[in-house]
Amino acid sequence: MNKDPDHRSPDQDRQDRCVETMDAMVTPTGALELLSQDEVSRLREADHGELNELFRRCALAVLNCGEETDNATEVFEQYPDFSIEIVRRTRGIRLDVRNAPVCAFVDGRMLNGVRDNLFAVLRDVVFMSSELYGNEQVDTESASGIRNLVFHILRNAGLLHLRTPPRLVVCWGGHSIERKEYVYSKDVGYQLGLRGMDICTGCGPGAMKSPMKGAAIGHAKQRIREGRYVGVTEPGIIAAESPNPIVNRLVVLPDIEKRLEAFVRMGHGIVVFPGGAGTLEEILFLLGVLKDDRNDAIEMPLIFTGPAGSESYFRRIDEFLVTTLGQEIRQHYQIIENDSVSVARQMTKSIASVARNRRKTGDAYYYNWLLRIPLEMKKPFAVSHKSMAAVELRRDLPATQLAINLRRVFSGIVAGNVKDDGIRLVREHGPFEISGDGEIMQAIDKLLKGFIEDGRMKLPGKTYYPCYTIAAN
Repeated sequence: MNKDPDHRSPDQDRQDRCVETMDAMVTPTGALELLSQDEVSRLREADHGELNELFRRCALAVLNCGEETDNATEVFEQYPDFSIEIVRRTRGIRLDVRNAPVCAFVDGRMLNGVRDNLFAVLRDVVFMSSELYGNEQVDTESASGIRNLVFHILRNAGLLHLRTPPRLVVCWGGHSIERKEYVYSKDVGYQLGLRGMDICTGCGPGAMKSPMKGAAIGHAKQRIREGRYVGVTEPGIIAAESPNPIVNRLVVLPDIEKRLEAFVRMGHGIVVFPGGAGTLEEILFLLGVLKDDRNDAIEMPLIFTGPAGSESYFRRIDEFLVTTLGQEIRQHYQIIENDSVSVARQMTKSIASVARNRRKTGDAYYYNWLLRIPLEMKKPFAVSHKSMAAVELRRDLPATQLAINLRRVFSGIVAGNVKDDGIRLVREHGPFEISGDGEIMQAIDKLLKGFIEDGRMKLPGKTYYPCYTIAAN
């Protein structure tokens, strides 16, 4: 009897894919190199508790650094036998890794960058969770409490340098970009590196990797040996945007809202390259913060830039922002097209102004304490069909509130596109429904159609099926 080729067992699928794996035992460097026996015990207790599966998935994402995928579910299904265990030693800990992606190794040894990022995940997902979230004195409900929590996580990750002048440029952009956009964003990073700037991104592929590569070359030419390539991620998205090994400082925040807060408090200026729904989510978060009257004295340079041939992207972004948030939103950003040198010069000049502003206001160089982020922007938005349908998108909302709500919509789209939980929700219950005032819905629909046509919602070669429907009230 002939078997239906569309109905195959998981074992048959794995055999056909011939996924190559390796085992390894690795020891830490840095913060987790020296641990007390009590700290080791707490790590092992957390590893065998509810954090075990979260740590396993984040660790797999780090080890899957050489694969191009933007679907978290695909990663987990491809390596179902992957395991990682914390092993107690007299001098601390060791990780026992089984059935890990072979791309994390060279000649049988784990890449040093991958190893460092693996222990960064252990530090943030397991160690920090047991330290902070089991502590009743940690405030996760107030705006100031969350601000302090993000500070503690970044400090523990070694990302806050007391006497370093402002020079950290946050670069946002898509994981699915054209070759010319990759080359251009790499050149911007190179020009920034020549001028002594460090780079911070979402740590994944595409426009999150290329500025770091460019900056590394610029730093090498200037004999800068302590260049920082900071990756900021969160558990829900790390599998879809595995940290690239150029990242030499990785931090995993608990959720997307704290990740976004880390970007804007730690960074001294922001450059945005073409991207998709995730990039717009980041833009809306920042603009929502800058629209708050309490931040009028804060300087946060924001530049949108892309190569020749990508001009339509930021024209569409600009049109969308003006349509939804009003003409005055343009005072918070500038657009520089196809000129990497001008971008680097302008950002370097603006960051010098940021330094003067921090001295004048008494704020720290390493963490923007005075930036006011409304509590509602800090609260985690749990994506579901009910929560997406409940987001209010009305013309009569204050601009800051509308920016908050728009950010949540695009956060939901990101979840439906690449995050494991979001993909599963859409698969089981159909697309999320987005509704609101007609003009706003038309603006969202037009922008998203442009993203789809440009291939910005999925990696090249993959068919995109919208995880949302749009309806006007």
